[in-house]
Amino acid sequence: MEGSVEYMKLAFRAARRGAGKTSPNPMVGAAIVRDGRVLGSGWHRGCGGLHAEAEAVRAARAAGEATAGADLYCTLEPCCWSGPDKKQPPCTGLIVECGIRRVFVANLDPHPKVSGRGVEALRAAGIAVEAGLRADEGEELNRGFFAYQRTGLPFVHVKIAQTLDGRIAAESGDARWITDERARREVHRLRAFYDAVLVGRGTILADDPELTVRLVRGRNPFRAVLDSRLSLPDSARVLNDGGRDKTILLCAADACGERIQALRLRGVRVMPVEGGLREALAALGGLGIRSVLVEGGSRVFSSFVREGLWDRLSVFVAPVVLGGGVGAVSGFSPQRVADGMRLKDVRIRRLGDQAVIEGERDVYGHS
Repeated sequence: MEGSVEYMKLAFRAARRGAGKTSPNPMVGAAIVRDGRVLGSGWHRGCGGLHAEAEAVRAARAAGEATAGADLYCTLEPCCWSGPDKKQPPCTGLIVECGIRRVFVANLDPHPKVSGRGVEALRAAGIAVEAGLRADEGEELNRGFFAYQRTGLPFVHVKIAQTLDGRIAAESGDARWITDERARREVHRLRAFYDAVLVGRGTILADDPELTVRLVRGRNPFRAVLDSRLSLPDSARVLNDGGRDKTILLCAADACGERIQALRLRGVRVMPVEGGLREALAALGGLGIRSVLVEGGSRVFSSFVREGLWDRLSVFVAPVVLGGGVGAVSGFSPQRVADGMRLKDVRIRRLGDQAVIEGERDVYGHS
């Protein structure tokens, strides 16, 4: 089993090469092994491209290796269905055709057309299957994909940068900079990993941010802005830079039609939403967005936390005291400490002069 774990680690290393490139599909890696030797490995490179299992088979064949009698390590259950919207054939058929004798998977695929059926198909063909190898790592790797399949909503990560006394800005609204460049670089890494960054209209008015990835290498996410009346100024960076086709304005269903048309003519995506935050998240999910990083401001943080529409919370705490200013979260006041919101699986780490406190919601998914 020790060797099995090492080969699954190899599959996960391969899977991570698809970070930021595969949505709405999951990141998947695979390795084909026989007699302690890796014959080929592969990963899913992007939506519509070869699946990881097919990439691994192609790599083995290119190296002149026969796959009959080998073991396959795959980070996610192989798919088993075909359809008009599916660009690749089922991987279960390829695995059977290649003569694979055993398959190890980390996670079952929660997609309703798979969800254990891939494993059943392989076992029906006489292939031994073991599921659950490094399953926790698989859950973390594809948290956005899993959250969407289970809840119909993207995975939501709320990121707050605050002072020691819980302020995200001074009384004037100034927030530059509470945390240092090392912390900002960490946030840019997060942006590159998530499908979308979300802020409220107030953050655009106060800071006019770009919401792009600049301090590290990585692809730019979609930029979602909650702007119910479409009142952002035309000069806002998110409406003018070269990435405005990746800007999504989420507005009220009765927002001005002429304003909607004018923004769309500029290449900005405008999505009228009938409802509140939950419906806005569902609309993003409909675009193939499986993970969202919420970056502000206070009203947006408060709404997500109050409504329980978040999965992970990261608080960057800087060694600064303001004594007043804009609080990070407000709008709900339990009468007892015992009734306050508590995190689980808490991690605390140091980042330069800052502390980063991270944790998950007490109940998986969205209430």
